[in-house]
Amino acid sequence: MSERRTDARLSRLAAAEALDRQPWPEHANNGEEGDYPYVANYSKGLPHDKVGEVQPEAYNTMLRALATGRSEDFERIPLDQGARFTNPQSGLAFDLEGPDPQSLVMPPVPRIDSARNSAEMVELYWMALTRDVPFTEYDTNPLIAQAAEELSRLTDYRAPKVGGRVTPATIFRGHARGDLRGPYLSQFLLRDIQYGTLRIPQLHDTVRPDCDFLTDFKEWRAVQEGAVVPGIERDHVTRRYLRNARDLGNYVHFDALYEAYLNAALILLDLGAPVDTGNPYEHSANQIGFGTYGGPHLLSLVTEVATRALKAVWFQKWYVHRRLRPEAFGGRVHAHLSGLRDYDMIDREVLDSAAVKLTHEKHGSYLLPQAFPEGSPTHPSYGSGHATVAGACVTVLKAWFDESWVLPKPVVPNADGTALVHYQGGEALTVGGELDKVAANIATGRNMAGVHWRSDFTESVRLGEAVGIGVLRDHVRVNHEDASFGLTRFDGRRVTI
Repeated sequence: MSERRTDARLSRLAAAEALDRQPWPEHANNGEEGDYPYVANYSKGLPHDKVGEVQPEAYNTMLRALATGRSEDFERIPLDQGARFTNPQSGLAFDLEGPDPQSLVMPPVPRIDSARNSAEMVELYWMALTRDVPFTEYDTNPLIAQAAEELSRLTDYRAPKVGGRVTPATIFRGHARGDLRGPYLSQFLLRDIQYGTLRIPQLHDTVRPDCDFLTDFKEWRAVQEGAVVPGIERDHVTRRYLRNARDLGNYVHFDALYEAYLNAALILLDLGAPVDTGNPYEHSANQIGFGTYGGPHLLSLVTEVATRALKAVWFQKWYVHRRLRPEAFGGRVHAHLSGLRDYDMIDREVLDSAAVKLTHEKHGSYLLPQAFPEGSPTHPSYGSGHATVAGACVTVLKAWFDESWVLPKPVVPNADGTALVHYQGGEALTVGGELDKVAANIATGRNMAGVHWRSDFTESVRLGEAVGIGVLRDHVRVNHEDASFGLTRFDGRRVTI
């Protein structure tokens, strides 16, 4: 190895070691665990009272385990009906590549007494009410128009708007520029996948329309304590392209967490999409990448960041924020409006919303209708695992490929999802835009199912982005070639690694 190359590598390793020596940041939650004890935070799986509030001694036993980190203290948590928490100790792991989980921060979540929390909950009620509306009919559907109208009136609804108003063209979309361009669904959720010699159309099993869960208070309360319920019935015969929120929710109910991004990588490789100009083999006359800066490197890298992203967000979930799931907050809304208990701290905008009233008319309760019979999984809401993995994996893909390249022949599903038709819109759909969109689609699919909030999505993709950038930085430092990655972050800033 040349002296110049040796010096450059030593310099990069020294920089990496300097980063590792940085003090860990302060982690702050929103304080509601102290202001509204046993009401405002995650407690699913623990014993609850008749109104659905956690029993204090059980919650405090959980807090003790989280404070000590000892395995024996986790085993003492009194989970009810055979429930099991999902992997709280993973947030205490360390990583030899990329940032350690505890070194990244997320801002405090919206409090349950805030207008922002109310706005996010009103959005979730509307998502539940419109689960069966095809994405391609958002522009003409009257229920979507009514949802957009109410969401526009909310005082702290932080979502894309046009002229200060939510429109059918912006409703339920993400904040990145690509999220707002073209069809609702990303091309990477629709196009065929070339997997070796297999060509796989993205036709999915589906679930029954107009079939929601946990709208009965007795069943809702049992699930809060971890009751086991029958799984959802899936139609494995009549497969369809994703066409509405219910289909998308079904996808994110059963997907491997990095599935959509591995598929995107395979689609882009099959299309021959150009790579970023920082790839060293773009400029070589007699070499191509393979184990480094080639196809195998990409395919392993886009999946590698997923587990690192999960450990980072699991630290935030369990050890910092412990945000309650939307289904649990729906229980608070129901208890208050039904007179079971007074939760006067809840902001009035959700209690007075048309979406909540329509939900009561349809289901006979004020509970948030769930797309999954078991409701949310057994870990806190913030941040979203799906969204954090999305942020990390999409960051890798945006860094690898030329984001400005326009995808050829875009498609959308037909009305019943049985076929793809050409997209007739005039917008150019770029690699970068459609990658941002697939991250938003997957993360929002969890919201559409009723198990996450909008801020779970918007903040978690940024957390995942930080994980992805950290891993890419380490790859540039330890590989032999002179290489760089350029990408556009979710907030629109351009960075080079």
